[in-house]
Amino acid sequence: MSNAPDIAGLAALAVCESLLLALNDRNVMPEHTIVGVLRDAAKILEATPSSDGQTASHAAAAALIHKIIDGHNSVRRP
Repeated sequence: MSNAPDIAGLAALAVCESLLLALNDRNVMPEHTIVGVLRDAAKILEATPSSDGQTASHAAAAALIHKIIDGHNSVRRP
């Protein structure tokens, strides 16, 4: 299965999004905190030097997180 990392990444993204949505829906974590978590994750990906040749992957993952923040993915907005 040559695309296993892609599948694992998609599964992880779906689980994390669902958890963040559930935390917000149940008033455990406000939206601004969730957005902060997402921004922190993107910032880490953008700032992490890649010694394994994954710089483009890190940049693409950060860009996807920014799209989620902007509401272009499954994150609901009130």
